[in-house]
Amino acid sequence: MKQTFLLALLLIITTKSFSQDSKFSLELNFPVPMDENFVGKNYNGIIDFGLKYRFTNLDFLNIGTSFNASILKNVKDDEFQPFEVTAFAIQPKLFTELNSETISKCHPSIGIGYTFIIFNASGVAGFDPEHPNSSNSSKTESGINLNFGFAYDINNKLFAQVQYDFVKINVDRNIPDIKYNTNVNILKIGLGYQL
Repeated sequence: MKQTFLLALLLIITTKSFSQDSKFSLELNFPVPMDENFVGKNYNGIIDFGLKYRFTNLDFLNIGTSFNASILKNVKDDEFQPFEVTAFAIQPKLFTELNSETISKCHPSIGIGYTFIIFNASGVAGFDPEHPNSSNSSKTESGINLNFGFAYDINNKLFAQVQYDFVKINVDRNIPDIKYNTNVNILKIGLGYQL
């Protein structure tokens, strides 16, 4: 089963790599959490993977869907947060990008979607005297996502890009509905490859 899947994937990539008008692209980005919020103050970006599919190509505009998955790691502080937290951000979106002849190498874009951030915490048993039996736990936060991006074609396959994601997290009733708890800002800088 795995060999069949890998063979089919290789066939698609090989076919698409010789196509001049590919609808798929892969991205590899470095995510940078920003601003005065619980993610921006407590997490560092590790990596972000993206996949885009352009299902409509108009004269000057492409419309498509994208999927990004990011990994963030908390800034560990032995005094206030003696455990490690890894956050996984899952971001499906719809987007439109400019595809103009006059600026053929530049592609500004805007997108809207939804973000799920899964926080996995792992404590180290025996090292925290107040919580000697600490264990792994997980919590998911989610909200609407607005995305703004700019891509520059290095050649007909490779492009550089910058993206900005604003996520408005839905908070529980027992969490204060303030900017620090609800607004997440992530800047992504990376490269993409047209399949």
